Amino acid sequence: MAVSAHCPSCGAPVVFKSASSVFAVCEYCQSTLVRHDQNLEDIGKMAALVEDRSPLQLGAEGSYKGVHFALIGRIQIKYSQGIWNEWHLLFDDMRTGWLSESGGEYVLTFAQFVGEALPQFNDLKIGQRFVLASQTWTVSNIEKAECIAGQGELPFKVGAGYPVAAVDLRNQANFATLDYSETPPLLFVGEAVDFPSLKMANLRDGMAIPTKAVEARVFRCPSCGSPMAARSKDILAVGCASCGAVVDAADESYRILSKSLGMRDEKYSPRLPLGSKGRLDGKPVEVIGFLVKRCVVDAIAYNWSEYLLATEHGTYRWLTEYNGHWNVVDVLSKPPAGGIIEVDSVRHGGQVFKHFATTQAAEVIQVAGEFTWRVRRGETNRVVDYVAPPLMLSSESTGNDLSWSQGSYVEPQVIAEAFGLKADLPKPTAVFANQPNSWNETNRRIWSLFWKLALAAILLQAFFALFSSGRLLLRQDFTFEPQRGEEVQTREFEITGHPSKIAVRNQTSLDNNWIGLDMMLVNKVTGTAWPAARELSFYSGYDGGSWTEGSREDEVVFLNIPAGTYYLTLDPDMAPDKPVAVRDTVEVHTASAGWSNFVLVMIFLIIFPIFTAMRHAAFEARRWAESDHAPVSSDDADGDD
Repeated sequence: MAVSAHCPSCGAPVVFKSASSVFAVCEYCQSTLVRHDQNLEDIGKMAALVEDRSPLQLGAEGSYKGVHFALIGRIQIKYSQGIWNEWHLLFDDMRTGWLSESGGEYVLTFAQFVGEALPQFNDLKIGQRFVLASQTWTVSNIEKAECIAGQGELPFKVGAGYPVAAVDLRNQANFATLDYSETPPLLFVGEAVDFPSLKMANLRDGMAIPTKAVEARVFRCPSCGSPMAARSKDILAVGCASCGAVVDAADESYRILSKSLGMRDEKYSPRLPLGSKGRLDGKPVEVIGFLVKRCVVDAIAYNWSEYLLATEHGTYRWLTEYNGHWNVVDVLSKPPAGGIIEVDSVRHGGQVFKHFATTQAAEVIQVAGEFTWRVRRGETNRVVDYVAPPLMLSSESTGNDLSWSQGSYVEPQVIAEAFGLKADLPKPTAVFANQPNSWNETNRRIWSLFWKLALAAILLQAFFALFSSGRLLLRQDFTFEPQRGEEVQTREFEITGHPSKIAVRNQTSLDNNWIGLDMMLVNKVTGTAWPAARELSFYSGYDGGSWTEGSREDEVVFLNIPAGTYYLTLDPDMAPDKPVAVRDTVEVHTASAGWSNFVLVMIFLIIFPIFTAMRHAAFEARRWAESDHAPVSSDDADGDD
């Protein structure tokens, strides 16, 4: 039930919508008021809020998991890299919660009591993992900040200079904050939320790009005098596009965060000019910042560009570019499990990402435009990249912050079309870490076609093998004597139907011996003959192990033999130095389906998928040659000895 009172300073009505609210800021005179039952105590003026791009304001309403809520209070917190807002929420079921708004990310949390002891602030480190409230958490941020302003209803007494020591925890599902500004510390548990899902109403006007929330501040670069601008108070650093100096936009004297580029420093021009407007994924974006990073590996410097994009609802995205390769990058609110130490693979979003590379010191070497943190040339962070093309997961860590982002590879023409560039962007060179393999689809289609055609060939061969199997036409035994060597003739046999393949098989009793057979298939009626000469030999022995050579059996095939009555003649030629009789069983049958054509067809078909597979593998080899897991050549291995 709401409680109404009057401000003791100006007399304006003050309404406490939540029974848990004990502190309020008069919206008329900014007096800070403490609630004592029905009376209010004025404890002084609250510092003015810093203007920002936030679309939220007191009185804004939304819905979370089907329950309506309203924004009834806010505290503004300043830390080393900027400012973030904590909005106090009152739900229709009288619960209260907090909506954190920082760097375009929205996190909704609720106070949660746990019986277990909470870890000490000084004992926690970035990337550390531990179990709390039956969940495994990773420390993602450690901050010593201060509250600089507040408004509306709040459940505790705050004021300018109120210290805030906080530790952010994340896992793949939830978000938590340990607040050490109270004793004992407080635990808030919730999740990152997509702003549109909150179905917010009564927002501030003019929050969508390109409309600015406040009038831009224009000033001159303290280093070279060139004009500079910051669109709003949440822009904390501005890089001079003329000289490269980085200025603290939140400082009244515009102090220099990092000096201008020297005469020998290489200066890079952004491929997307600052102020460029476009649409990515159907949403408006504007390029507001440009920086260049560098890492050195094996004495070789690698440089890449990053573009900060302002988007709807006070959120931000990134574009990165290296050697013509582009990625659209979003900071993950629900990162994969794990800390700052690289592992072989990471699972996220139902995919497995393989470790690609670890950069110990990615250094900022050039800054231009506006940034929401105090970026400066020379600052470094540690980057660990994992890939599952066309996606890339990257963890970036410093001494007090760990964040994960996911990049999605896009072709240069997509970027050019998104920003309406008149000139084409440079074509990519080499192969990038998460560049889709250009042979993926071709290789998949060729293999799919191969298996279909191979199956058809197998079924066809099976049909001929089953329904065109050999039919026995003749079986007759002969014994060939070495001294006699006479020609013999078989019984007659009939061939019917269409012209057929006729197979003649000889199965002999050869043992360390040979025999030559001059055969002739003769049509009894026409006298047409088909000759064939065969030599059979079979030898065996033992020489430190048993061995054999040759075969006792042989088969010859006569093609396209028309229907008719036939017989065979066999004229033997036997070894004169071995007077041993040789028994021979002659079988004549229609030949079953041959395998030679089938084998040739399969060899022909497999050539194409093998080619595409080799091209696919070559692409992957070029990808991984740039990673921490590049294959070691034999020359490299010899050089290590």
